[in-house]
Parts: sequence; C-alpha cells; structure tokens
Amino acid sequence: MDQRHATNPEQLPGMTTAELRRHYLVETVFTPDAIHLTYSHHDRIVLGGACPASGPLTLAAEPELRSASFFEHREAGLVNVGGPGRVALGDQLHDLPHGACLYIGRGQPDPVLSSHAGGDPARFYIFSAPAHSAFPTALVLPGQGVTRELGDPLTSNERSLNQYICPQGVLSCQIVMGVTSLHPGNIWNTMPAHTHDRRTECYLYFDLPADARVVHLCGQPDETRHLLVADQQAVISPSWSVHAGVGTAAYSFVWAMAGENQAFDDMDLVTAAELR
Repeated sequence: MDQRHATNPEQLPGMTTAELRRHYLVETVFTPDAIHLTYSHHDRIVLGGACPASGPLTLAAEPELRSASFFEHREAGLVNVGGPGRVALGDQLHDLPHGACLYIGRGQPDPVLSSHAGGDPARFYIFSAPAHSAFPTALVLPGQGVTRELGDPLTSNERSLNQYICPQGVLSCQIVMGVTSLHPGNIWNTMPAHTHDRRTECYLYFDLPADARVVHLCGQPDETRHLLVADQQAVISPSWSVHAGVGTAAYSFVWAMAGENQAFDDMDLVTAAELR
C-alpha cells in the first residue's frame, strides 16, 4: 500500500512536475492479477484498483489499516471500468458490468473479485473511507443512479452525471460516488471549477483513448498547476484544491468524495475569470 501524506496549499507553488505527480497522481491503478492501493492522509481515503485477469483476487486489510479485515472500520464503493466482473461477499454474489457500482458497508467480509470467463478482465476501481456505522450492501447498474444532465455543447462540457452513492440513492456513512460521461465532441469535465472545503475528492479517468490525455487543474484558484493524466489513472484533490479538466478527446470519470458532509452542492464555485 502506497502512502501519501497530507499537503497544504503553501507547498504547491514550489513543487516540480515530478513532485506534483508524486503527491497527487496515482499513475498505476490497475495491473493484471494484482490489487494496488494508495492510502491518502487527506480524510484517510484509500483508493486503488483490482484486475483479476487469470483468477480471483481478495481485497484484504493491509498492515497500514491496523484492522483484522478491510471492512472492519471502513466502507467502500467499487466501480467496474473493465470487462464484466463479479464480487463475492460470503455467499452473496454481485455481477458488475462495465460502469456498475457496488457499495460495501462496514463489517462485511473481505470481498473476492473475479472476471467473467472469455472476455476482457474486470477492472474494479476501489474508493474507501472510514465508517462509524454500517449500511447495507447495494448494487447500482449503469443508468440506474440519480442522473443530472449538465453543461452545454457551446462550452464543450455537455455531460451526464450519474450519482450512485448519495443521500438520494445508495446510503453510506460518508462516501459520495458516481460516474460522469462526456457527450461526444465535449472535452471539459467541470467548468466553472470549484473547491470542496469540507471534502476530499478523487477522480479516476477512464474510457479515454490510449493516445489522449486530460489536462487536470489543481491547486488553489489563484495559484493553479496542472497534471497530464492518462486513461485509468487517478487524481487526489485535497479540500483546498480546484479539480477540473479538459481532454484531448471525450472520456468518462469516476468521482468520489469523503469528509465532513455528503451535500453534493456544498461547493465553492470559481469562475474561469478568477482562475490564475
């Protein structure tokens, strides 16, 4: 498990490109037949990926969690960004097609993750946060969440935002999670940009062509920097950082938050004219 310690806004202006990427970009999320996890001290989030290519993988507690099992003190949302897969929780079986989301609450057994035979392997993106209470496990198939149609083709940000884990959908202790897909010909994921002073948010970009990149903005609104992000890479955005991006092609991304509250609209908007 990789560990990322918390940073503050004053550190960002002096960082080199390599330092920015080391602190905020998770370059390797998926490797065949492996589980990669990153522990961020921002809101004590764990994010990562599992790719069961030739056999099942078990999501178990790493020593850094100081837990007997992964879900002893945690909850998680899993989104499949690969081929069809299955998650086994004891005798419960949940089939996840591409784009489906599974919420797993505190106290559940270590899940066994597998891919369906004969196709591309599943790629389970994992986003976890501490939980002080337990909520029921729930599966949300693509298109079944709370959908918001946002943006405008005139500003190149027309997109469908699907809220999966949220107060109006699947309930959790503190995670809010969903998938946004840009309409063809659109490239901006969020504009105007915004910050969440009460939550850490992470993006996993996927369905991006291999030769394309997303220019992801980060930092305080008056002192921004950028990261070049490839397909199936993740970005950690501290509560003080803007998070918006523009791609060289259309794409989708999993957005997930944890922190003080679950109010989706609790954000501080920053117009393009205010960005520096």
